[in-house]
Amino acid sequence: MSLRVRVTWLAASCVAGAVALVSLGAYLTVRQNLYDQIDTSLAQKAETTVRSDAVAETASGTRFPAAFLSLTDVQFAVVDDDGDLLLSVPRHIPPIGPRELAVATGEVPNSLRTDGKTDSRVYAVPYHGNALVLAQSLQPTKAQLADLALVLFLIGGAGVVVAAAAGTAVARTGLRPVQRLTRATERVTHTGDLRPIQVDGDDELARLSHSFNQMLAAVAYAQDRQRKLVADAGHELRTPLTSLRTNLELLLAAEAPNAPTLSDEDKKEIHADVHAQLDELTQLIGDLVELAREDAPHIDPQQVDMVEVIEQALARARRRAGHVNFEVDLHPWYLLGEPVALERAVLNLLDNAVKFSPPDGIIRVDLRPDGDGFAFLQVADAGPGINDADLPYVFDRFYRSDEARTLPGSGLGLAIVKSAAERHGGSVYAGRSADGGALMAIRLPGRPEASTSLS
Repeated sequence: MSLRVRVTWLAASCVAGAVALVSLGAYLTVRQNLYDQIDTSLAQKAETTVRSDAVAETASGTRFPAAFLSLTDVQFAVVDDDGDLLLSVPRHIPPIGPRELAVATGEVPNSLRTDGKTDSRVYAVPYHGNALVLAQSLQPTKAQLADLALVLFLIGGAGVVVAAAAGTAVARTGLRPVQRLTRATERVTHTGDLRPIQVDGDDELARLSHSFNQMLAAVAYAQDRQRKLVADAGHELRTPLTSLRTNLELLLAAEAPNAPTLSDEDKKEIHADVHAQLDELTQLIGDLVELAREDAPHIDPQQVDMVEVIEQALARARRRAGHVNFEVDLHPWYLLGEPVALERAVLNLLDNAVKFSPPDGIIRVDLRPDGDGFAFLQVADAGPGINDADLPYVFDRFYRSDEARTLPGSGLGLAIVKSAAERHGGSVYAGRSADGGALMAIRLPGRPEASTSLS
């Protein structure tokens, strides 16, 4: 059963239940009131008759209480304690039973009952040592109740039909965004089309549609990033692979029969070039793997001493820095994170500074709080610096400035720095140092003292 049908049935069932309860309550109330009116009318007529002393006389000279003339709309009779009729109207004699005789004998003060055989209401009161019995048929009252039940049934049925129609209309209108979502998900499943769907209104379903559009946008953005990563990786791999293939083909051709031989110096140069290209491929593949790992969800953070992380990265950078000098100024700073990822990010900043620093140049490494729950790690070199046009893109994947294209590298090192910083709730900045070189900075949250309650 579809959701629209369930909503229709729910609306119809709720209205049917409410109508049934109201109709039943109205019917029982009217029924009780009508029966009470009959009982009250019988009691008032009996009391009036008993209290009346007026006497009427027939044409034949028979005398009888004048109050009986007002009982033409009910059956009445006067009976003694033996059940004999003392006064009655032929064909309008009320039913007489043991309870009426008990009133005549004085055993009970009055009697009120419903006679099932004649379907009438019977009321008896004492009357001059006998019993006055009045009876009124219930057929007119039951006819009225039957008419009332029919009216309530028809009105209730009409209400249920209207409620079902209204429920169908509301379900059709309210579930239209859900139908659009269903069609959109089916379209994405079968075609991969990530176009957003139309959003109308500002209710919960509209917010659901808006969230679905945001999800589509996020998936489209991830796909674009994936395509760009594959395209950029292919572009970066093409150059070293082409050069490596050319050198290998040259070496193989030199070993063929009757082919010109290469000098030892040329072979040595080709071997060195092949090693350099293999190193470049290894670095590029390693950076791609590291970047993929950086994009993975972060789990199980631990307290990290940034001073220790930076010192470990400095120890690795110094081993391959040559004649570059480091000036270090570190202040205590702790945060929750992943030490390996942070050390890789710091090492990439140091390697980038080493690559562009002149011989005997100075690289300044500075870590200090900025007073608002964050600390800045700055790495400044004395190299040629970064052009203003390149500053917004230096942390993008595979981006390399014109000056950097002639140097070894994959264009992924600073992208790994940005990914690690953002995973730890921080950000990255690039600018120009006081010595005219590049200034790279990471802004990280934390506090200056160790604490197990870091968050």
